[in-house]
Amino acid sequence: MSYTVFKTKKGWIGVLGTKAGLQAVTLPQTTRQQAVDALGKRVKQAEISTELFKGLERRLQDYYSGKKTTFVETLDFSDATTFQKHVWEAARLIPCGETRSYGWIAKQIGKPKAARAVGQALGKNPFLVIVPCHRVIAGDGTLGGFGGGLEMKRVLLELEKAGK
Repeated sequence: MSYTVFKTKKGWIGVLGTKAGLQAVTLPQTTRQQAVDALGKRVKQAEISTELFKGLERRLQDYYSGKKTTFVETLDFSDATTFQKHVWEAARLIPCGETRSYGWIAKQIGKPKAARAVGQALGKNPFLVIVPCHRVIAGDGTLGGFGGGLEMKRVLLELEKAGK
């Protein structure tokens, strides 16, 4: 297991994973140490590696600079439930600069009455920005929730609209 931490225009980002796939990506943090801490307990078992994540680092730099970016990374779902995996995969289908509702995700995964459970699954998303849970909004068009806070959700959505 490896990790890296780097600075973007919006703050410090932490990335954790293996050659098999990503395990966590943080939102921008104020300090390098906050980015490391945001990766969770597993980072203590990991070695620092800038090479493993070089391409992702470049794409995240571009993303946080307002450039349209596509993330094609393989994700390690080993800590996810089957439901979470389906929700996170459906969220990856939402195009950059667009939004969809929790109900839309629920329909995509064949559970049309599970919008609330979709929100809970998105709240546990460890692949922030890569799995764009910030693009999921309430059915009435309001922002809904976001683990990084509603202001960060607004920032990410505006960043994407500008880069469209």
